[in-house]
Amino acid sequence: MGGMHGMGPVKAEANEPVFHEPWEGRVYALVMSVVAGPWARGRGWPSFRFSLERIPAAQYLKMSYYERWFEALLLNRVIESGFVTPAEISTGEVDPSRPLPTLLSRSTATEERDFRNRAQVFAQFAIGQRVRARNMNPLGHTRLPRYVRGKHGTVTHDHGVFNLQDTDINGHAVGRFSEHVYTVRFRSRELWGDRASERDVVYVDLWERYLDAA
Repeated sequence: MGGMHGMGPVKAEANEPVFHEPWEGRVYALVMSVVAGPWARGRGWPSFRFSLERIPAAQYLKMSYYERWFEALLLNRVIESGFVTPAEISTGEVDPSRPLPTLLSRSTATEERDFRNRAQVFAQFAIGQRVRARNMNPLGHTRLPRYVRGKHGTVTHDHGVFNLQDTDINGHAVGRFSEHVYTVRFRSRELWGDRASERDVVYVDLWERYLDAA
C-alpha cells in the first residue's frame, strides 16, 4: 500500500508455510508460467504491478496476497490482452474457434527486461549528498515509493547505471533511460513524523530521475 498510514502493525506468523492453501501454490505456478513462459514473450506482462495497484482499495484490503495475484494477472491481464476469453475462464474449456497465441522470439522477450546497463553516464549525485525525492504520481507503475515522495535523505551508495524500470498502463517501458541508481538513507522521523523512533532509518534504492538536490 505504498507505506500508507493506518494499516496496523505487521503480524508475523511463526513457522509460516510457503502456501497456506493448495490453491495458492496453483496460482503461483500459473502466474509464473504466464509471466515467464514462452507464450508471454513481448506481451506486456510487466504491467502485472500496475494491475495490482489499480485494484480498488476497499477490494484490495479484503484480499489475501494470492487473491490479488489471481485478480491482477489471471483475470485482468490475460483477458485484457486477449490471451483468453471470459468464457474460457468461466468454463475452464478452450474455445477451439480462437487462434492460438503466436510464439515470439526470445530476443523480443528480453528487450524490455534488460536491467543493468554498462553505458558511461555521468552521476548527478555524490555519496554523502543530501537529496529530496520528487513528489511524482505518474500513470502506470513507478519504483518510487509513495512514502518517500517529497522527503529528504542522504545518498549512501551509487550502484552504477541501470535502465529505468517504470512502465506505462500497458506494461511497456516508458523509455530507454540509462541512469544511476542510488541507495538513499531516510530518517524514520523524516518519513513518518514524531511517532517514529529517532533511532530508525530506512534505505531505499532510487533511480536518478526520482531525485533532486536538496
